[in-house]
Amino acid sequence: MLAPAEWIEPDWPTPARVRALVTTRSGGVSGGPYASLNLGTRVGDDEEAVRENRARLRAALPSEPKWLQQVHGTDVVQADRVDAEACADAAFTTAPEVVCTVQIADCLPVLLCDRAGTSVAAAHAGWRGLSAGVLERAVAALPAAPKDLIAWLGPAIGPRKFEVGGDVLGTFTRSDPDAAMAFEPLREGKWLADLYALARLRLRRAGVSAVFGGGLCTFADPQRFFSHRRDRVTGRHAACIWIAG
Repeated sequence: MLAPAEWIEPDWPTPARVRALVTTRSGGVSGGPYASLNLGTRVGDDEEAVRENRARLRAALPSEPKWLQQVHGTDVVQADRVDAEACADAAFTTAPEVVCTVQIADCLPVLLCDRAGTSVAAAHAGWRGLSAGVLERAVAALPAAPKDLIAWLGPAIGPRKFEVGGDVLGTFTRSDPDAAMAFEPLREGKWLADLYALARLRLRRAGVSAVFGGGLCTFADPQRFFSHRRDRVTGRHAACIWIAG
């Protein structure tokens, strides 16, 4: 089965054997705030609907996605060595047809691969994971040198919509004063944060200079994307990457 035309295929200069996709709201059977392709099992949606939605995603992939139990942390697992839903926020593999997968609904999905097409990774990077080092750990988990990696930034809450407090600003700038460039003053005690800029900064410091994507705002496009910050009760998308067999 081909992926629906509404789903997103990253535009980045990867080897032909590296495949990736990000789902949108289109193509599922869920209703209400989860309409229509909700893939999250812990958000209050009907279980049968989620099973059908996941089956539709599976039909567009070479194998069952390696779902994670995401906790806004920094743990990275080797996807081909876990069977059950691992508690982690990033996964990598060097094995063909193993689908590294993260769920999103405002947090930033970051996909990684090496230029030879022999290793891939997916990371779930909200502000907590970014500040704690989930991208650095994902980069370090891959067998390729950072300079030989390519990254793609998927849909996330955009810099005009992500309002944060001084605690978030301080978390980033205490360890890296340059992170201040990713925050725009909004009003007293509040800033607008740019997850894309923070991710690029973190990746660059980790040695990854080839970074693509960014700019698709989940909050600003309710027809296309779920957004937890916008709606609170909502579904989840999947960002998937694998090596074709």
